[in-house]
Amino acid sequence: MPETNVAERPLNLRVAAAFAAIYIIWGSTYLAIRLAIDTIPPFLMAGLRFTFAGAVLFTWLRLRGVPRPKLIHWRSTAIIGGLLLLGGNGGVVWAEQRVASGLAALMVGIVPLWMVLLDWLRPGGKRPRGEVLAGVGIGFMGVVLLVGPGSLSSVGGIDPVGAGVLVFATLSWAVGSLYSRQAPLPESSMMSTALEMLCGGLLLTLAGTINGEWGRLNLESISLQSGLALAYLVVFGSWIAFSAYVWLLKVSTPARVATYAYVNPVVAVFLGWAIVAEPLSLRMLFAAVLIVGAVFLITYIRQRTAVATTVQESPSG
Repeated sequence: MPETNVAERPLNLRVAAAFAAIYIIWGSTYLAIRLAIDTIPPFLMAGLRFTFAGAVLFTWLRLRGVPRPKLIHWRSTAIIGGLLLLGGNGGVVWAEQRVASGLAALMVGIVPLWMVLLDWLRPGGKRPRGEVLAGVGIGFMGVVLLVGPGSLSSVGGIDPVGAGVLVFATLSWAVGSLYSRQAPLPESSMMSTALEMLCGGLLLTLAGTINGEWGRLNLESISLQSGLALAYLVVFGSWIAFSAYVWLLKVSTPARVATYAYVNPVVAVFLGWAIVAEPLSLRMLFAAVLIVGAVFLITYIRQRTAVATTVQESPSG
């Protein structure tokens, strides 16, 4: 028995480190985005981040012998990259010019709510259980509390345009996530991610070009803080945290890995308040409890239902 414990200890430490990565690093990327766009135009910043990260990852995978993707894989990942990175991440990056990073993270937390509704409304979709719909309702109540008329009109209230863009970004991310489930993709999940980052990064760069951001980009005016934040997003956000996420999906349960969805907003709100003194009102805290609690409820119920279904259909059951 002692030998087994000794053997398991390194694995347990790796699992703990991997969870810390997806909890803290992904939660901190919202603050890093805000710091990066202080002196770098938003779409070009995001475009550089994902194009560089995707290109390096793609090159590394090809050198390791991962098969070259087919044309249909490029097409699928271009669509996914457009929905997830251009519409989703691009919307968040742009909105953070007008709203606090912690608030952006809370809004992104409603993605699972959209996915429940979209999965239900698609052709052949199945109506979710009453408890899940209750969770969706609670989550959107949190959003209304967060960006409702009282909040918009109050002193230091939430910018309505920024809030609207965040809602669009979460919807785009949810659509992209659902599409990716059925899209033809490379066998290697890492290669799929590399292609999505490459395609999404190029689309973000194109958006920055159309938006005239090259004329506003001044390399001499980029602050050290923005440069370090961009490097952090590439190395820690796009490489380290994602690698930890993919590895955890292999060694842990989906229910445990999914907990990042309601830990990230808490981390983001705390870091924004502690590091750059973003406002933290009682209204915002209550909205956070509703949104995070709703995501937890939906995740727990759907995972419990999946386990029960598996047991019932198992030949040994």
